[in-house]
Amino acid sequence: MNYRRGIKKDRILPKVLVIIAVAVMLLIFVFRNEIRTILSIKKIDDYGMYQMKYYGSYDLDGLLNQGISSDDELQDFIIKELTHGIPVDIDVTGGGCTAFVYTDMDGRTIMGRNFDFSYSPSLQVFTNPANGYASVSTVNLAFAGYGENNLPDSFVNSFLALAAPYLTFDGMNEEGVAVCSLAVPEADNPSTGKTMINTSVAMRMILDKATDVSEAIDLLKQFDIYFSGDIPCHFLLADSSGKSVIIEYYDGGMQVVEPDENFQVASNFIAYNHLNIGEGYSEFDRYNSAHDYLIQKNCNVSEDEAMALLAKIGVMSGGVDKLQWSVVYNLNDLRGKIFAHRKNDMSTEFNLN
Repeated sequence: MNYRRGIKKDRILPKVLVIIAVAVMLLIFVFRNEIRTILSIKKIDDYGMYQMKYYGSYDLDGLLNQGISSDDELQDFIIKELTHGIPVDIDVTGGGCTAFVYTDMDGRTIMGRNFDFSYSPSLQVFTNPANGYASVSTVNLAFAGYGENNLPDSFVNSFLALAAPYLTFDGMNEEGVAVCSLAVPEADNPSTGKTMINTSVAMRMILDKATDVSEAIDLLKQFDIYFSGDIPCHFLLADSSGKSVIIEYYDGGMQVVEPDENFQVASNFIAYNHLNIGEGYSEFDRYNSAHDYLIQKNCNVSEDEAMALLAKIGVMSGGVDKLQWSVVYNLNDLRGKIFAHRKNDMSTEFNLN
């Protein structure tokens, strides 16, 4: 009797192992893009700066068709379509930021941007959607729940990074369009009955679908915008032709602020109609430093000089260095440099070619 039971066990065990192997292979096949995405993550600075190549679809068209009117709805979409059931708790941050765009003496349009806040790990995301333009964008990983003691340094701890395409803070696409968001003290943006999206999804839409600033503006006009975490912001937009605008939501709707000079600087204050509504911190000092430097140099500023300027004007508050990341985008050569925490001598180069 025991001999027969042994035979049955010998027959059952291989079948179980085959079933397990098939199930594992099926899971690997179904989630192959997610696995490749996570495995592509690499640390480029010990401060907590990473790069990642996103494989597969993140269904932007589906999101734009249905719209989202709250961060909870965005979380639900991300959990369903991107993280496949793994919870994501979107924690929106503001921050004191500065950005500028200029065309240098060689005709290349450059956008530079600082993100100033409390400790925020960052992720550079490379996307290449089947029905859109390839782009590189920067994500504040704190937006997805990461922090100083919780970083995507292991496979298991990297799943939340799958939400990255919809957590955009700045970026550039293969058409030479760049966009970044900066917090402002207030906004006036009543609902008009259009489909609603938030600011980070709006930037993803611009990167995926716009070939120039005019197209980006037309895309934004098709949607109502809500501000995640009730933190108002405005956009600085630019393209490879040198055209730039600031987009603000004020005085009853979307406003397009054209530059007064051959360059444009944005900081954390309302620029519409020269109202200059700020919060009384360092936003005007940072603006003036960037503005005066570009005037002094007549925009004859190299990318390395732009990085040095960003490092110089990053926020210091109470002896604490708030500068989390700085990035420079070359909109004609489709390349750039990024660095963490004021370390412009330790930048990482990237490109879309």
